[in-house]
Amino acid sequence: MINQKIHNKPYFKIFVLFLTVALMCGCGGKKKEVKGGTKQDTVKAVVDTALQSRLDRFAKKPRMKGRFGFYVYDLTANKPVYAFNEKEAQPSASCLKLLSGVAGCYLLGTRYEWKTEIYRHGKVIGDTLHGDLIFKGGLDPQLTPQGMITLVEMMKKQHIKCVTGKVIFDLVLTDPVKTEAHWYPWDLSFSHYGILYKGAPKVQKAFADALRRDGTQVADSQLIAGQLPKGSVRMVRFRRPLSLVLRRMWKNSSNTQATSLLYTIGHALEPNAVSYPGVGVKYERYFLRDIVKERDAGLMVHDGCGLCTYNHLSPYALTSILKFAYSRKDIFRMLWICLPVSGIDGTLRSEMASPELRGKVHAKTGTLSHPYGISSLAGYCQADNGHLLAFSIMDSDMSVLDARVLQRDLCRALVNAKKGGR
Repeated sequence: MINQKIHNKPYFKIFVLFLTVALMCGCGGKKKEVKGGTKQDTVKAVVDTALQSRLDRFAKKPRMKGRFGFYVYDLTANKPVYAFNEKEAQPSASCLKLLSGVAGCYLLGTRYEWKTEIYRHGKVIGDTLHGDLIFKGGLDPQLTPQGMITLVEMMKKQHIKCVTGKVIFDLVLTDPVKTEAHWYPWDLSFSHYGILYKGAPKVQKAFADALRRDGTQVADSQLIAGQLPKGSVRMVRFRRPLSLVLRRMWKNSSNTQATSLLYTIGHALEPNAVSYPGVGVKYERYFLRDIVKERDAGLMVHDGCGLCTYNHLSPYALTSILKFAYSRKDIFRMLWICLPVSGIDGTLRSEMASPELRGKVHAKTGTLSHPYGISSLAGYCQADNGHLLAFSIMDSDMSVLDARVLQRDLCRALVNAKKGGR
């Protein structure tokens, strides 16, 4: 059992009770606007029967052969709307990033930040550091060689032009990231990883090049691996917020960002683990089973990005992840901001761009063209009655183009767009 490090403070239940009473006193039967939808009194809210009828027609409509299922849940009414093959597990492709991202938010907190720091151990006299310079690198997924130059420029007020001691590299990772089992070789460009994931030699070279570019003299013989000495003085700290990584991971479906987040999850749980991704995958499974309460034996998780075709989720499981996220205001807000928006940005920029759908769907896409067509879509949209819906549609063993037509038709039915309402 993985030890959870959050939500176990003794006053948590008291806080929840107080918050519940405050909300009950403040509702007054009126609608309350929330980011991304309209939150109503769920006791009085009912499921739209017209929507159910549209979804029933959609489910029974002739379509191309292949595996197909979807599930729709009314978050405002807190009730299921419609289900079709919702428990059938299928390859999830990049919709798995919903699981890894929400699990990461839950474990790390939505305000989590990656830190990269530069220290000195010794005194600066004139323009010379009589001692060691230390680069302490975490797991920032977006730090590049150009970012190293920026870090060094942040040292300028120290006026260090010479280091008499060593340049020490205290790194979380020393070996470069490698392909995971079941990934196809052409699926992932490792050159897209941040510098901290490319191995110690490349990190050392990038930092040394940045120092020399700024006029600080260091020799290759001074570059060594080590730990931050006690008594070191921090000169630079750079923070990268989780939101920037999730935005690229969800909106642009970045596999490198998702894999990097899995490393961060693993390191947060077991800093000395042999395999951070291995620990991260175990946590994803734990989160799905024990936090989201999805225990179907057919569900399988093998990575954090969805490249493995052995990742299997179901429409019901994906919607359950979205429901859980909605129950956590901070996580839902992160999803709403960072998910692709139909016809506007991310992987949905050119999808569902028609006037009746543009801007109305916030959802994660998932696509793999091998071994045959795999396509999924899961997220949120607002129905014409003001209710916020969570939905998931999964297709496999069919053309991706045919699957996307089904996804568009489902979304039209959800928002009661002209075509979907007929």
